[in-house]
Amino acid sequence: MSKFAVFNISGEEFGIELGRIAEIVKFQKSTPLPKVPAFISGVINIRGDVIPLVDLRKRLGVEPSHIQGRIIITKIHEEKIGLLVDAVKEIVSIEKESIASTPSFFKGLKSEYIMGIGKVADRLIVILNLDNLLSSEEMILLGEHKETLRFKDAKENPSQAEEEKDKDV
Repeated sequence: MSKFAVFNISGEEFGIELGRIAEIVKFQKSTPLPKVPAFISGVINIRGDVIPLVDLRKRLGVEPSHIQGRIIITKIHEEKIGLLVDAVKEIVSIEKESIASTPSFFKGLKSEYIMGIGKVADRLIVILNLDNLLSSEEMILLGEHKETLRFKDAKENPSQAEEEKDKDV
């Protein structure tokens, strides 16, 4: 049995393995980045960490929403990534036998983003495959932007940069 955080995007229920989530934070305004895919809302600052923000509504191609919901901080390919969702509902346990394999087409979503469909009572929860959510090229692009922002921040706030360097030692 595995535990999943269940969240809503445009009225649909999705889930992420609980072990992949670092934290859930309230919505905060992001700093836009130039020349990134449209589903990248920008970057946010969480306690000194520059974290790219992926709008899951745009990435998954579902109906856009104007809700300023929650941000799920997760790790994808060893990088912290924020996922913008409408609302985080609950934590559920799903038996392995209750997770159906990914159909080739499910509610217009690309199957590569889906790990499976979890059945909980009379509900279907789309379980996301975080490892396929961003391509290698997209991860490299985000990494380059993060490094540029860290360098810029270090030049503008040298005392904070020294504090961060001391933490790394």
